[in-house]
Amino acid sequence: MDISVLGPFRATLAGVPVHLTAVKPRKVFALLALQADESVSVAALVEEVWGEQPPRSVQTTLQTYILQIRNVIAAALGDEAAGLPNGAKSVLITEPGGYRLDTQGGLIDAQEYDALASVGHRALEQGDWAEASSYFGRALALWHGKALADVQCGALLEVEATRLDESRMSVLHGRIEADLRLGRHRELVGELCGLAARHPLHEGLHEQLMLALYRAGRRSDALEAYRHLRGALNQTLGLDPSPGIEYLHRALLDSSPQLDLAAAVPDGRRPLVGRH
Repeated sequence: MDISVLGPFRATLAGVPVHLTAVKPRKVFALLALQADESVSVAALVEEVWGEQPPRSVQTTLQTYILQIRNVIAAALGDEAAGLPNGAKSVLITEPGGYRLDTQGGLIDAQEYDALASVGHRALEQGDWAEASSYFGRALALWHGKALADVQCGALLEVEATRLDESRMSVLHGRIEADLRLGRHRELVGELCGLAARHPLHEGLHEQLMLALYRAGRRSDALEAYRHLRGALNQTLGLDPSPGIEYLHRALLDSSPQLDLAAAVPDGRRPLVGRH
């Protein structure tokens, strides 16, 4: 079974969709898929679906949802079910105190993403900008929207979806940093302008936008990006920009040589201007 959670939730068996439309069974299936090949306790499934107020019939109802999931798995298996000793029960396995979704070696995009992102972060820390950019780019290419975009997440799914979405922003930030180190500032300006517009309070993205604009010969636009950020922070949160952003702003005003690409730390360990 192949599983995709980096966007709308999808599961396929030999290319055949395993699709549930009912909200609560879909939550159960999504939680099992997120923890594929690991046992998920009944308690965790109950918490995800009903929170702290499960119905009296919770055990029976949960078993009904498991049956519904197995039915769609069986439909996707079709003739292949004959090759499995227990058909769909060999894919969604009952275990002591819980259930396990056996992917049987299928692809899970979240696991692939985490592995690629981990290599990218190591490369970034080691100053291997080309490798960091490559692995981060491959990780980001797996995304097709917000994590579990079409699932009504309960508490447990919400935590994991938030983790993945936050990780995506971190990986994006890291890929842009690597690309800046590689001198790709002109190519980055358009992307960063769009990101800054979508995330008007994100100081890290604005820092990168300001630096890319400056290195592209657009100092006045870099200063305007600072003014936009400062105004958004003041109006929305009543805050001033961080010391790092203010430091970068002063460097822009002074046309500091520290802003030039050649001033990047030779051994690869951070900082871009604005970090201390």
